[in-house]
Amino acid sequence: MISILDERFPSAVAFGALGGPERRTDVVLLASGFEARNARWADSRRRYDASTGIRSLADLRAVLSLFEKARGRLYGFRFRDPFDHSTRSDGGLPLATDQLQGIGDGAATRFVPRKTYGSGETAYVREIRLVDAGSLRAALDGVMLATGSDVTLDESTGELVFAEPPAEGVAITAGFLFDVPVRFDTDRLEVSLTHFEAGDIPTIPLVEIKIA
Repeated sequence: MISILDERFPSAVAFGALGGPERRTDVVLLASGFEARNARWADSRRRYDASTGIRSLADLRAVLSLFEKARGRLYGFRFRDPFDHSTRSDGGLPLATDQLQGIGDGAATRFVPRKTYGSGETAYVREIRLVDAGSLRAALDGVMLATGSDVTLDESTGELVFAEPPAEGVAITAGFLFDVPVRFDTDRLEVSLTHFEAGDIPTIPLVEIKIA
């Protein structure tokens, strides 16, 4: 059974959505006054409320259509995060040298796309599974590759695939736009024309999901 639809949440609605990353941290206050903190999740998980992006009845109908197609919480789909959907730190169009994807070993040809937040020992490396194939740019030691021949995107696994193994010690970089895999976090949407005209739109919760 499929777990995610090859369909994107309505872009106009996503642009106005409210949300972002969530983490789960245990914090214990010690008798000394210091805190003991422990991260329960290795990765962040994004949550959104798409109701803030509804601007018209057409928007609402588009969301309802996707809700029915996704069978509520059953299937996931693509969501373009308005705040974080590019490998560029400024959110601009991607460049081939945006993000380090790995170091060649002369054998590996497949690499999971990733984006790094911050630098140093506490930098967070996020795996990206839904790359926009048309935006992909890649380079080896700064030399741009030909997308579609030198490097491709395996959309079934989300991996970058190189025609030849990058040589040992070569820096592999890439830039791309990407989506977040999400699902509806409810099996029920309550809508009303009266509420819509009054500006009272029901919540439309979305939550990030893991995909293989």
